[in-house]
Amino acid sequence: MRIAQGPSRRRQCGLSSLLVIAVLVMLGAVSAYAVSLVTSAHADAAREHSHARASLAARAGLDWGRYRVQALAAPLCSGAQSIATLPGTLAPYVVTVRCAAAAPRQESGVALRAYSLSASACNLPLGGQCPNPGGGADYVERTFTALLVR
Repeated sequence: MRIAQGPSRRRQCGLSSLLVIAVLVMLGAVSAYAVSLVTSAHADAAREHSHARASLAARAGLDWGRYRVQALAAPLCSGAQSIATLPGTLAPYVVTVRCAAAAPRQESGVALRAYSLSASACNLPLGGQCPNPGGGADYVERTFTALLVR
């Protein structure tokens, strides 16, 4: 014996199909949002690493400039010098070290000279030097300065 299905039973079958489609659409939207969130987090982490590496490269350039002014017998202070041969993960970065010497001054009978050092590191140099005003979206730059007296 077969039981006849009434009109309300048929309407319920259509409603469940609609609910299944709605759930699938919602799962698709949540999945797309999760993928975009993970991609954005990855891009932020990569940017942070680039900024940290640029900071390390600039500090290395500043240390190099300090060495040239303080540790050598005669201070070496040139206008601007670029270093493009950094090791390891700093290899994509270029550091431009600028040095300016002030006129000698007498302090307690001793002649002293002030040296202003600036080191700029970037990943997309312009003409082999940093900074690059039109670097673009992937451009990273860090600059450190120091004043030395010798």
